[in-house]
Amino acid sequence: MKRLRRPSRLPIDPYILLLLGTVGLAALFPARGTGADVASGASTAAIAFLFFLYGARLSTGEAMDGLRHWRLHVTVLACTFVVFPLLGLAARGLVPTLLSRPLYQGLLFLTLVPSTIQSSIAFTSIARGNVPAAICAGSFSSMVGIVVTPLLAAALLGNSGGGLSADSLLAIVLQLLVPFVAGQVLRRWIGGFVARHKRILGLVDRGSILLVVYTAFSEGMVRGIWHQVSVARLGALLAVEAVLLAVMLALTWYGARALRFGRADRIAIQFAGSKKSLASGLPMAGVLFGAHASLAVLPLMLFHQMQLMVCAVIAKRRARDPLTAREAADPATGGDGGTGGDGGTGAAARAVGTRTG
Repeated sequence: MKRLRRPSRLPIDPYILLLLGTVGLAALFPARGTGADVASGASTAAIAFLFFLYGARLSTGEAMDGLRHWRLHVTVLACTFVVFPLLGLAARGLVPTLLSRPLYQGLLFLTLVPSTIQSSIAFTSIARGNVPAAICAGSFSSMVGIVVTPLLAAALLGNSGGGLSADSLLAIVLQLLVPFVAGQVLRRWIGGFVARHKRILGLVDRGSILLVVYTAFSEGMVRGIWHQVSVARLGALLAVEAVLLAVMLALTWYGARALRFGRADRIAIQFAGSKKSLASGLPMAGVLFGAHASLAVLPLMLFHQMQLMVCAVIAKRRARDPLTAREAADPATGGDGGTGGDGGTGAAARAVGTRTG
């Protein structure tokens, strides 16, 4: 029997190291007084700019071509915004035995944010799955999440997450939705510029997220929020998140098979339906949680790295699966035969911009 080789290395995302370094900087040199006001204003502008770029990158018309494969996208959206939140609510029983209330609120918020785009595409490609479907599924999830995530947070977190007062609703509209729509409207004129300078703008939006993290963790340090977290609680949080990820990976894979999706589609569903977006979640947490955003984003940061490491191993093992003759004949999608494939979304695969998940 052929022995399975272990992957040469696990994907320790360099950006996670930058995020941790930013947290350390905020712990040693938190923004105070006037500096805190400047950082807060810059963070607000950075969040708006992030979602402007997201809107400018996404080709709505071409992405809508993916709707012809609507069963796959509905399945991913259901996993992201229904199954995940239900599991988050079920974890309420772990308070206060394993999780403190603030950490549980962060865990519940994690289950509400959209799916990723970039890492879902990368892992689907490695595993020889339906890449165009992964692109469209992640894109739809991001668009839906701008509206659905705040509403779910208001319904499930209530006042503990900052609630959804008139002020917070206005902040969501102004900081998230308006810039995203503006990016979509202006894409006709700036889309070429965004495409030509994708690398530079990627650095800009990553830098914006680091600023959001620094501001949130600075405010948490000044308010003494971090004294509420112990090493034992962090260990328990990691264990709970490992179980959450394992359950979602199993549900997306075997559930998709029960729904009679082909192999390539099951791969796209598994990777798009089991992951959560750090890039979308961090700015949303800054708007929704305010001073408590530092604890709210900690579960998401930990889950992000965990999903990268685990999904990298799964993708490499899926890549070694033998393909049928029909699958081998259709390299664009991995030859999905269960639902008719997603060849119509090939244009979206070339046009939809990707970003850090």
